[in-house]
Amino acid sequence: MSKQLGFLYNQKYCVGCQACETACKLENNVDIGIRYRMVDKKEVEANGRYVDVFLSHACMHCEKPACAEACPVKAYTKREDGIVVQDHEKCIGCGMCVSACPYEAPKLNKDKKKAEKCELCAHLLEKGEEPACVRGCPLKILTVGDISEMDAAGAIKEGREFKVLSINPSIRFVK
Repeated sequence: MSKQLGFLYNQKYCVGCQACETACKLENNVDIGIRYRMVDKKEVEANGRYVDVFLSHACMHCEKPACAEACPVKAYTKREDGIVVQDHEKCIGCGMCVSACPYEAPKLNKDKKKAEKCELCAHLLEKGEEPACVRGCPLKILTVGDISEMDAAGAIKEGREFKVLSINPSIRFVK
């Protein structure tokens, strides 16, 4: 694989506005009740007081994607740029990928009887554009790029309320 694309997220400045989530839904025509990008809020104790911590996340396009490993019909593939895509024609809607992903990226669409997930707006990247979630963030704290370049620039693998698992997710956090 030549490179691994992934997200760089400046969690410190996220206000939880969900503009990234909304932009994703609009761009990808995501059905009601399904969320490819999720903004989660946790209340954590810091220096004797409670503060809100937000985590904006979608498919992590993992180095070893659990969804692909679990899929009995091999509907998932990892592209040369590291993006994990799904062949919707192959999907039988069994939900094995949904159960296997520790980051809750694939979602079972009960109306379509298929699983679906973020594909990093590959259709936009191929045209030289940013993914919808990146474009939609008003604070510009979410970007996409080559994970090795992020690592070289000092990005960190774990954020607040986010732990790296053995499948090696392609998200980095601004230090």
